[in-house]
Amino acid sequence: MNFRSTGCLSGESVFGRIMNIEDSKFSDNNEEDQKTSLPFLEEEEDQAGQCSDVKECWREYQLEEELADGGKMWNKVTSEGAGDKFESSIEHCWSDVNDIGVMKYADRISIVAIYRNLKQLNNVAKEKELVVTKIRDELTTCQLRIKMLEKQLEYVDVEIQKEKEAGNVAALFCLRAVHRRLCTELEDEEDFELKIALTLKENMLEMWRIETEQGKYEALHKQLQKDEEGLETQYQEKAEARIRKEKIAALQAEENQLSRKKKEAQKECEERHKKMLEVAKKNREKAVSFLRKSMARIHEENAKEEVKTQEHMERRIQAVLSLKNSITSNREKLQALQTWNKAMALEAKKEELKMKEATLAEGGNVAKEIFLHKRLLQHEREKQAFREQQKSRKIEIVSQILQEKASIRKQKSRPSCTKASKNGGKLRDSLLWRRKTWHYIEKTCRHPAGAISQLRCSPAEEQAHGERTAFVGDHVLCESVEDEKEKDKTLIEPEFPGLWSQEYDLHKVSNEDVDTKQVALSVIKNKNFEKKMEEFQTTVFHKQVVSGHEPKGCTFYRKPSYDFDVGKIYKKKIVLTNASYSVNFCRLVGISECLKDFISIQFEPPGKMSPGMSCEVGVTFKPAIDENLEGEVMFMAQTGSFSVPLKCTAKTCILALDKVLIDFGTHVVGETISRTVNLTNAGALGTRFKVQVSAGDSSTRRATAKSSPGNTVLKTQFELSEQLTQGASSFRSDLDTDNAHNLMEPSEETPHEIMLGKVTEGEIGPFSSVKLQIIFIPAIPGAVRVEFVIVFDNPDSKPLCFSAIGVSIDVPVWVPNPNIDFKICMYDRLYQDCIVIQSRAKATLRLKFEVCKELSKHMELLPKTGYIQAQSSFTVQLKFLPRHSLPQDAGSYFNEETSVLEVPVTILIADKTKQVNFTVHAIVTTSELEISPAEIDFGYCTIYEAVQTNVTLTNKSILPQEFGFVGLPEFVEIQPNDGFGVLLPLESLTLDVIFKASKAKEYGFELTCKSESNRRFKLSCRAVGVHPPLELSHSLVQFAATALNDVSTATLYVMNSHVSVNHFTHAVPRIGSGEIAHVGPTSFEFYVPEDCPVTVTPSVGTVLPGKKSLIQVSFRPTLSDQLIREEAAQRLGRAAATGAEIQKKKKDEKREGKKLNVHITRQHSSRQFLRDGSSKYPSSSSSSEQPESKEIKPDSEAYTEAQAFLMRNFRGRFEKYIIPCFVASGDIDEKKDSGSLTCSPYNTLYLELHCPAVAPSVVVTSDNGKNTVNFGDVAVGHTIIKQVTIQNISPEKLELGFSVLNPSGPFLLVRPVRILEPGENKALIISFSPNENKLYFEALDIRTAQKNLTLSITGCGVMPSIVCSVEGVLDMGYVLAREKTTFTFEIQNTSTLTLQYSIQLDSLSPTRNKDQQRLPSFLTSSLQRTEIVGTENYSGLSVFSIFPTQGEIAAGKSQDFVVTFSPDHESLYYSDSLKVVLFGKKIAHVIQLKGAAREHPMFVEGGIPLDVPIESLAVMLPISSQEALKEELQEPVKSILLVLEHIEGENSLVPANTELRVGAIRTAQFASKKNVEFSFDNLSLLQKKGFTVEFVKGTVDHGQVKCISVSWVPPADLDTTGPVMETALLTLKGDVKESYRIICVAKVVSACAPSN
Repeated sequence: MNFRSTGCLSGESVFGRIMNIEDSKFSDNNEEDQKTSLPFLEEEEDQAGQCSDVKECWREYQLEEELADGGKMWNKVTSEGAGDKFESSIEHCWSDVNDIGVMKYADRISIVAIYRNLKQLNNVAKEKELVVTKIRDELTTCQLRIKMLEKQLEYVDVEIQKEKEAGNVAALFCLRAVHRRLCTELEDEEDFELKIALTLKENMLEMWRIETEQGKYEALHKQLQKDEEGLETQYQEKAEARIRKEKIAALQAEENQLSRKKKEAQKECEERHKKMLEVAKKNREKAVSFLRKSMARIHEENAKEEVKTQEHMERRIQAVLSLKNSITSNREKLQALQTWNKAMALEAKKEELKMKEATLAEGGNVAKEIFLHKRLLQHEREKQAFREQQKSRKIEIVSQILQEKASIRKQKSRPSCTKASKNGGKLRDSLLWRRKTWHYIEKTCRHPAGAISQLRCSPAEEQAHGERTAFVGDHVLCESVEDEKEKDKTLIEPEFPGLWSQEYDLHKVSNEDVDTKQVALSVIKNKNFEKKMEEFQTTVFHKQVVSGHEPKGCTFYRKPSYDFDVGKIYKKKIVLTNASYSVNFCRLVGISECLKDFISIQFEPPGKMSPGMSCEVGVTFKPAIDENLEGEVMFMAQTGSFSVPLKCTAKTCILALDKVLIDFGTHVVGETISRTVNLTNAGALGTRFKVQVSAGDSSTRRATAKSSPGNTVLKTQFELSEQLTQGASSFRSDLDTDNAHNLMEPSEETPHEIMLGKVTEGEIGPFSSVKLQIIFIPAIPGAVRVEFVIVFDNPDSKPLCFSAIGVSIDVPVWVPNPNIDFKICMYDRLYQDCIVIQSRAKATLRLKFEVCKELSKHMELLPKTGYIQAQSSFTVQLKFLPRHSLPQDAGSYFNEETSVLEVPVTILIADKTKQVNFTVHAIVTTSELEISPAEIDFGYCTIYEAVQTNVTLTNKSILPQEFGFVGLPEFVEIQPNDGFGVLLPLESLTLDVIFKASKAKEYGFELTCKSESNRRFKLSCRAVGVHPPLELSHSLVQFAATALNDVSTATLYVMNSHVSVNHFTHAVPRIGSGEIAHVGPTSFEFYVPEDCPVTVTPSVGTVLPGKKSLIQVSFRPTLSDQLIREEAAQRLGRAAATGAEIQKKKKDEKREGKKLNVHITRQHSSRQFLRDGSSKYPSSSSSSEQPESKEIKPDSEAYTEAQAFLMRNFRGRFEKYIIPCFVASGDIDEKKDSGSLTCSPYNTLYLELHCPAVAPSVVVTSDNGKNTVNFGDVAVGHTIIKQVTIQNISPEKLELGFSVLNPSGPFLLVRPVRILEPGENKALIISFSPNENKLYFEALDIRTAQKNLTLSITGCGVMPSIVCSVEGVLDMGYVLAREKTTFTFEIQNTSTLTLQYSIQLDSLSPTRNKDQQRLPSFLTSSLQRTEIVGTENYSGLSVFSIFPTQGEIAAGKSQDFVVTFSPDHESLYYSDSLKVVLFGKKIAHVIQLKGAAREHPMFVEGGIPLDVPIESLAVMLPISSQEALKEELQEPVKSILLVLEHIEGENSLVPANTELRVGAIRTAQFASKKNVEFSFDNLSLLQKKGFTVEFVKGTVDHGQVKCISVSWVPPADLDTTGPVMETALLTLKGDVKESYRIICVAKVVSACAPSN
């Protein structure tokens, strides 16, 4: 018993533990105590902040140290002394508690320690209660055991009395031994009971002491709690006061900061103003200096350009020389690299050989190690190459960026290539180049496939080869060749015209815009360059392969070119760069035919060009005609031909207007309105323009509005604008066909309302724009339209037309906003707006406001009448309250489909016939929220669970609405967001209504949903609360992340707390308000779904009232069988498809080979062969079809491979399961025979399981990844060892641990593995040694830090069993000496495993020599003789032999064995023992072998032989023939004793019988001789004494045995008090004569009484 080795806690140890107040222990064990000590520590911090004296802090620290030392010393004090000191310290500290303000730090620490000690005292009391309950349980078990032993003693005493009466001595002896053993056990148990009682008393005393201590300090504990609460309130008040002070200080700081910021802002404004003035002065001075230095700078730049050209030529020469040097050095480097590569290859081979030898020495896989080494080296090389590629790529990017920056600087600093115009100067030239740049960008964007118009292959090249070009032109350098006079003219213009020219402000473009445009241009150029590179391919001339790389794309690169201007002589340079990997050349082929008269090419063939080298091509253009020219310059390279496109464009005017129609809208007579039209020239040629009214326009119209209201004016304006927009295009086309002179004629009827501004004619430059001003001054009410025409001096430019319309009204009152839009409104809500009315009259007017009668209930204007002062405004308030009857009341003003309301409102002016109208627009929508369903029935819900249902909340309005469920009862919850949210227009939201019953009753309640407009929507609900008889300790089980094939286990309890039906004291189990469940045993059953990887144990059980039952829930994630089958089917399908493709390729190759060998004359046969070959394809395709997943067996190789693949690539899953637990009243054990229990579905409990599954860290790689180690059938007592290979498939190093196998079980982990590196494989060695005939199963858990792998180890111990056809003794019979006989017997294997057997004879035993060293068996009595081996052959050979001697017998099979008996001399006592030994250990069967040998073919059996069965150790020498004759004459006599016992009883006529057997041996040696004869002599004496012999004489055939019966009946006159003995002589005659003395002994035996 466990309790015997445990001691009890003494009083000193208890109080020692109570008074231990070391700070470290309390801080580690009691977090709650730390929380309680926080107020004291906070106060300490406050006092420390206020106190500046260091000595006081040091004194408090010393007190704390002394208190800690004193707490340590308290452990040495006894319980009584400690209790007294503890009480005195408490009283001392308690006196100081009342005065908190004066309390010192030491007192606070002591109070905290007291509180801790009280808590520890409670903990000790609880521990002591647990100890007492354990001791009581031990005492009860001991008493039960004593009672059981006493009952057993009584039973033994009764049995002893019975056996005494029966006289059974052996049973009496056993029972007395049992009695003595029971008495000793009873005495031991009684002593143990006394010990337990003593320990119980001691612990009870200690527990009473602790309870008394608790009672002493209970009042103190309560007072401490009250004081702590008071302290907390004080600290809260202090904290609130401190927060108020901090807020006030923060507000003051913010005000100060704002004032500082205002002052700083004023200072900054003043400083900024001063800086601006200074900057303006500086800029003025800089402009003057720039003007003075411009002429000198230009001359210096010309000189610098000449120097640059000379330096450029020198750099070219140096580049060629450096290229030659680099070529020679590269050759030397290549040679050195080749030799180095060879040396490295030799070293690699040597390392590989060393590696092979090392791996062979270690016994590893050579091929695998070499393959992994090569892969590692290749990976390192790839990494190095990638790094170098990254570096080169970075260098290229940086060089490109620098080139782009340099080109941008060159473009900025390079002088303009075109001649400066007189009016525009350099400004217009720069604008012209910008326009051209953006024009080029637009073109390239329109053609994403590449600049087709600028980059094309020659037509001859496309027709001849159809391949892509290999050369592309490069950077174009623009050098404008002009006359000296033109250069002088450009020098007259200033360098910075924007600083003083007023025209610059109209066309100002910032430097940032220029930079961004240039950057965008460079990006687009790079994109076009990449697209063009993809379009080019190498031609068929020569393939260049350098270092194993073939260049892709163009061999020569160029940058995008620029357009040319017509009218001057221009030169351009094209730089061609060799972009291939090797030396290349290029030569000029020619130019297009259309360009030969205008274009001349200056090109000197550079010869061979190394990679990266470039050459220049000069192009001179001399225009003779004013037309656009396009063509290309064609070159030839080693890799193919390429061309450079040329385009010559003449200057043109591209004129356009930004708008065709100017709509002034509606204006009052006397106002002035201005609009502008932009005239833009997108071309490179300027022209003069003139704007005038169209002469042929007779449609300058006016619509008078004498009696029309304001709304008709708006309608006419709208219609007029539509007519003008529709007829604008036709009017413009008509003007294009008219003569320009007719258009320029002035109109006599030109109205004065719409007129032109100051600019009516002028000059528009290239790439510039002009603003034209149109003025509208309404004079007469009505609509006005005027059409204008712009004519140009350039004959190629067509006239442009545009129109202007406007409406003028003369009403003295108007509404600035004639359309009042309330937007979206809801029913039953008030909307207001203010309407402003303007007056242009010079007198006061009286106004009256009217709404149509249909909407008088819904809309109102306040005031209804009013006076507006002269030339002022008046405000009217409009109230709109839409009712639900609005659709019926509004009539045509309301559209029910769109819910749009349009209401006309009239303003009546006194003494005026005209009315002013304005319109009120609104979209009216409802504020309804629809809840569906309108009623919820939760049904039956237990108090241990929550029921959830869905409710759809729909917003019927086209406005978003906020909603919220308010006033929810405690047992209802709405999610998400606790039932609050916003619904978008016409949106539906699904809400989860969760109901959790608090007690068993019928629920009926309503949920209220409140909208933003304070509307309430009801949702009625009802439910029935159920209190089931049982409850679960946990309704939710969250398993840890479990690896595949691993097991996670959780425990919970099913509790039956129903012990009373009194519903007034506590809640009782019932359904709603129904009957109370009866108190008694209650059964439960967990129903687990079929495919759920969860096991509940036990799933069925019964819980008694007030008890609980332990439930174990196990989660074992596995891969689904269907998923494994599908993966296996896919793998088989892919393998079959690849096999079919390989087979098809082989057939195609064979078929192609046969086609080549077949002669032309055998075309017909080859076609037939093709038909036969094609007919075979369907069979191959059908063979590659994917097999069905159902056909795959779980024990197949494909299934196991798919399972291992899925397990390695498993990404994890998370599943939830809900397991119902059905509850029924009654005991399940009592109902087994009568039937099942009836359960109510309303009492069902539910267990929710969260089951996350993850991939394992360790997997089994041996035996196709199976986690089961099956040893199969193993013989009992034998040992089999198996290896299990495991692999770490995680990226981390794993430390493995193993669960403990059963130490007395058959399984043993011989060699565990402790550490597994990532990807490493190691073998576990497990042995199986069964010792019983049964099935064994154990689970070995391989534990890692997070996941476990479970190996299921199974094996069956089988007891080897055989059945032999011979049982006990195998008698070989009589055999003639020196002859042999055989006998065949069968052994059958009845066990389930293959048996290894061996046959052993005792005569051939290796231990027989030791046994022969003992006393001879003939010297001992017959009772002490145990020797099995009888007479042996004189020759030393074995008398008995058997075949086969060893082998195997399969399960259920049998084996025949042949026993041979071959004696070499006469003896009746040949014997041996044959043992069948299985597996070299167990003796399964023993057969006694017997046999007799005679020199003559006759023998007598029966009776008791009187000769010695053991022969002499001396070997008999052969005797002579004379001596043999003498012995025959002497006729030696052998004696045989026959014992007959006559039973004396009622029937005295029954004789006593025995028999003799006379036999003749069948042998070929005596086959011709006569049969054996026998006869009895002296029978008369036998007959006198009552003996009777059945056969007196007779013959026996060879191979036969004759039985002679001898009986005895005592005569009446014979004295039977002693034995009767008489002798007779039996004579046998065969080849010799033999005599046997038959001694007959008879006696009378009294019959025993029959036993019960």
